[in-house]
Amino acid sequence: MMEIYIVFTDTKTNLSKMIKNYTRYPFTHVSLSFSKDLSQMYSFGRKEAGNAFIGGFVKEDVRDHLFQRADCAVCKMELDEESYRQIWAYVQKMEREQHLFKYNFTGLFAVALNYNFNRKGAYFCSQFVAEALAAGEIRIADKPPALMTPRDLFASENLAMIHRGDMQNYPFLSPVIDYGQSAVALEVVQ
Repeated sequence: MMEIYIVFTDTKTNLSKMIKNYTRYPFTHVSLSFSKDLSQMYSFGRKEAGNAFIGGFVKEDVRDHLFQRADCAVCKMELDEESYRQIWAYVQKMEREQHLFKYNFTGLFAVALNYNFNRKGAYFCSQFVAEALAAGEIRIADKPPALMTPRDLFASENLAMIHRGDMQNYPFLSPVIDYGQSAVALEVVQ
């Protein structure tokens, strides 16, 4: 069996607060990771940390200040090798062609109205994760990806939570290597 990780976050940004006030749900963003240390984490979201309105396909960095202050739940999903391969291929194709994709702001409003609105080449985070899982023939809920919310994904029986709390306290983050400090330590040793 292979593993992928579904990462639910509340980054505490203004947009996140607005979504949270509407949904009354603790998590407003969801990402897909192919590694337990979350070093290969993908979603649809901000392309620039300071501007919520410039969005699209992103490879996310959990060490970014937005994530380091985030409340999160990291869930593991076990799947067969073929499903993993199909999901990985789907995400890698999107990464190669990311210039073709945008963030689906209109889709956020459509979800609020329970309207299945598909914009070509546009996704929001939970729609992207649902589409990626569907590429691996994994169906999470009985609704189309364009109506999928973080709450729907979180409710999946296929997920096992491995961490709940501050992202900075996630126990499987790989340590940050400060090469400047390492060089000083080497000089001292020599």
